[in-house]
Parts: sequence; C-alpha cells; structure tokens
Amino acid sequence: MNRRKFLQHATTATGGAAAAAYAAPALSQGKIEWRMVTAWPKGLPGLGTGAERLGQRITAMSGGRLTVKVFAAGELVPGLQTFEAVQGGTAEMGHDTPGFHLGKSRAFAYFFGAPFGMSYAEHVAWLDHGGGQALWDELSATFNLKSFAIGNIGTPPFGWFKKELKSAADLKGVKMRLPGLGAEMIRRLGAVPTLMAPGDVFPALQAGTLDATDFTGPANDMALGFHQVCKHYYWPGIHKPGAVQQVIINKAKYDALPADLKEIVKIACQAAHQDMLAEYNWINSQAVNVLKTKHKVNFHRLPEDLVVALGNAAGQILNEEREKLDPLGKKIFEAYFKARDAQMSLTDGGDRAFFNARTMKFKYVG
Repeated sequence: MNRRKFLQHATTATGGAAAAAYAAPALSQGKIEWRMVTAWPKGLPGLGTGAERLGQRITAMSGGRLTVKVFAAGELVPGLQTFEAVQGGTAEMGHDTPGFHLGKSRAFAYFFGAPFGMSYAEHVAWLDHGGGQALWDELSATFNLKSFAIGNIGTPPFGWFKKELKSAADLKGVKMRLPGLGAEMIRRLGAVPTLMAPGDVFPALQAGTLDATDFTGPANDMALGFHQVCKHYYWPGIHKPGAVQQVIINKAKYDALPADLKEIVKIACQAAHQDMLAEYNWINSQAVNVLKTKHKVNFHRLPEDLVVALGNAAGQILNEEREKLDPLGKKIFEAYFKARDAQMSLTDGGDRAFFNARTMKFKYVG
C-alpha cells in the first residue's frame, strides 16, 4: 500500500477554499444530493473505503433519490472538523468517530469506547437492543445531529512505539497520539497524549513530534507507514476496545427526509457496521504476517505491570469523569457500565472461554 497516496489527502489541508468550490446540495425532480465529509485519507482501507461504500449503498438503495458524494479529509474540510461542518450545514453527513468529539461533550466517549469497557459485540448489543441508541440520539440532538454506528475496528492494538516498553516506567515522557478517555489514562502514567488527524501522524513520527501512536490496526497502520519509523507494536488496545465509528447527520436534514429514505439510511448504516468489521478482520490478519515477515516489526503484549497501572488510572479517571458529567451524561455513563457488567458473564463463559480453548494444542487434519 502506498503511504504517499494516503498522505497527499492529509487532514492538514484547509477547508475554506475547497468548500467554496462545491455547489450546495440540490433538490431537483424529487432527488436529494448530500455531501459526506470524512476524517480519513482517501482510499484508506476500512475507514476510507467504508465511507465510499456507505455513500454508494445509500445512493443505490434509494434508486438515486438520495445521492451521497463522499469527500476525504482535506477535500472539503479538514479531517478533525467533520462535527462543525455537519452541525453548521457545510455538509449533510460526516464519517468519523465519537472519540474525536469529547471537547463537545465528555459523554460521547461512551459511544466510542471506554478504557477496559465493552467489546465490539457487547457495545453493539447495547446500542441496538439495550437502549444505547436512544441515549445517543438524545445527546446528539443537543448538537442538531443524528448519529449512527457505521463500523468497528474490533479489538485494536495499543499502539506503535519507537522504543520497547519493558515496564510502566517506560511510558513516562512518551509523546503519543491517542483519542478518547485513553488520552487521560496515559497522561496519569507520565505520557504526553495528543489528538492528531490520521494523515498527520507519519510526518510527526518522522520529525520526532511523536514517539508513539495508536490508530486502528495492522492494515491501516501499515498503509500509513508507521512501521517505517516504529518497530515495536503493542497489544491489546485496552484504551478503546470495540471502538465504534460513526456517521453524523445534520438533524434538520435527516428529519426532513421522507420515512422510506430515513429507513434506507438506517439500514445502510447497519450494513456498513458489519461490513467494516468483516473487512478489518480479514485485511488485518493479512497485514500481521507482512509486518512480521517483511518489515520485521516486533509484536509485544503490554507488560503486566503496565496493564495494572493503566487499569488503576482508568478506574480513577472514570470515577472523576462521572462527577464531571451533566445529568444526561451521568445517565449515559451508568447505562454503559451497567450494560458492560451485565454482558461480562456471557462473554467470559462464551467467547473468551472458546478463544482460550482454541489455543490448546490438538491433532487435526489440515
């Protein structure tokens, strides 16, 4: 995969001139044209390609009555300005992640993923059947938005590091790109977190502005070239398990759609969610082998004392976060962790027990 192909669409591009170059969406002969801005470099596997497929799916399912044109980061607005673009009407849709928007409301963290929180399957169960989506709708509406989950990266790595982590002490002073509540978690251990658009990360690693970074997983990370600078790759991503990606839609525009087009958008987003996870599971499995054999990347488990330290920091942060939240935020917080606790016994007895059993040595015919 060509890193330059992705970085030429990096999010450092300014959006003003680009925005002016595109006409406003039109409603002609019963056809509606929407623009979707994304936080991702053009063609980035999983995220970038997922956004493209979602736009194509909505257009096809509606028979062209609702046409969605997709803009990569920097083509219409910078990658970290999707929220403002959709809220203000520069675009009708945005494709990014709730973890980018904690500055708007800390409660968005629980629709992205909390440290040591819910897995992918648990998170989706809560959103679709445990009341999570209704709470997300309530929070999003305060910003004139409608939000849908449109993908998941599964359980990601913790991140890429230039130097090996042998203990919790080695995290001190490390400058690391990290979104969501995980940023504050590593700060408590002496690291220096920052939020940075994906297209800006590789140059920052090269320049020494960053010593480490997380992102989504092996395929995207390899496409963006992180392995060229960092040779130590750590698992598991306890800072954002089951990290949800989202589409945000201008609520006034969404509410104005006829009922059948609303349903098409909803179902297209559900399909996109499953599609993205499946794509990541496949391309990441292929990329792991390439990174190990061709690029000589060292794969590590996080040191046990570091996991314990991160867990203790996460517990402190989450207790503090709860007290900072407004009534709606506290309601979301309580619902998220109640859902996590309710599903843990099933996950422990089901998926985790199976995965542990699968690592046992058996004789089989291959």
